[in-house]
Formats: sequence, C-alpha cells, structure tokens
Amino acid sequence: MSARIQRIAALTFRPNMFKPIRWKTFPRDFLVIQVGFALFGLSIALLIRANLGTGPWAMLEVALSQIFGLTPGTMSVIVGFVVLGGVLILRERIGWGSLGNIMFIGPWEDLALYFIPSVTGNLLLQVAMLLAGIVIMGIASAVYIGVDAGAGPRDSLMLAVKRLSGRSLRLARGAIEVTLVLVAWLLGGPAGIGTVVFAILIGPSIQWAFKLFNVQPHRPGEAELGIAK
Repeated sequence: MSARIQRIAALTFRPNMFKPIRWKTFPRDFLVIQVGFALFGLSIALLIRANLGTGPWAMLEVALSQIFGLTPGTMSVIVGFVVLGGVLILRERIGWGSLGNIMFIGPWEDLALYFIPSVTGNLLLQVAMLLAGIVIMGIASAVYIGVDAGAGPRDSLMLAVKRLSGRSLRLARGAIEVTLVLVAWLLGGPAGIGTVVFAILIGPSIQWAFKLFNVQPHRPGEAELGIAK
C-alpha cells in the first residue's frame, strides 16, 4: 500500500514543486504581501463598481456569484481553490503566497465592495474608476511578486499550460482568458468596453509598477503575468 501511495505521489508532485518558506523574513513578507492583496481587492472592486466591464477572472467570478447567491469575493476564493487543484494535477510549482492569494484577496475584495458604491450614468467617474483599478492592480502585482512567495493559482495555471503545450506564455494566457471571457459572458458576467481596455492596459500598468518599485521578475514572463484577474 505504501509503495502504491509513493508511486501516486511521484506522478502527482514533481521535484521542487513547493517553493520553500524563508522563515527569517516571513513576518515582513507576510505584511508586505497583505498590502498587495488589499490593493488587489480594491482594484477588482473598482473595476466591478465602474460597470464598464472587468478582467476575465473577475467576469467569471461575478457571473458565478450571481448564479449561486454568493459575494464576488467568496466566489473568488472558491474558484481559486478549484484552480489550485488543477495546478497541482498539472504539477506546477506553488508557494505559500499561492495559498495566501486564494484566502485573502477575496475578503479584501468584499470589504472594498461594501464601501464603494456602484456607479452608472456618470461616464467620467466610471472611466476614472476603471483606470484607477487598472493602475492599482499594476501596483499590487509589483508588491506581490516582489515578495517572491509563489505565483497565484491563476498565473500558475497559465505557466502550466505554457509548459505542457510548448507555446508562448502570451499565447497560453490569451487562450485561457478568451475562453474565460466567452464562458463568463454566456453566464451573464460584466463584459463591456472596460474588458477591452483592461486587456490592453493591464500589461503596461504592471510593467510600469515593476519599474517604479524596482521589482525584478524572479522567472521569465512574471512581468507579463502579474496576478491574473
């Protein structure tokens, strides 16, 4: 029986699959990454409340939250754990930050949604909220990746697809996000011009924030990923 379990584990987990924790800097890293998670929650809430369209993952989570009667933040946690399961099956490397991403961004998002009112009929304010959300998400990506605690489950999924398909990271991300947008739209997710603007500007926003905070990507393509939302 133990030999069988070992064989299953060997097939499921590859060497160095789990990023080691740096215990000496863990308290500081945890506080810093919480700032990044809080900014992420705020950015997603701004995109949702602007009512112009959100990023692909937020579209899906909002659609599912309406179907199941849960908050978008709660749905974000559930989707995160489902994606993490897929990432583990695909044997992609994760870290403690991957779990933190799942557990903390959703609650921060719900807190921000509680305080930020939904805006309609005021295009100038809606556009300002949309652009602010994209800029803040870029900053949040730089803060989170700067801690080097492991990619979030959604980004890990993209890295796994890239590794298994042999395609470029940009193509892997594009394929996943186009699929997400189509599924979310069919489920009634908040698609709109903001979805297109988000797709165009989120990459430059992340790269700008990396330069602003002098964050060096810890592996190729990290600046392209940020945290997929």
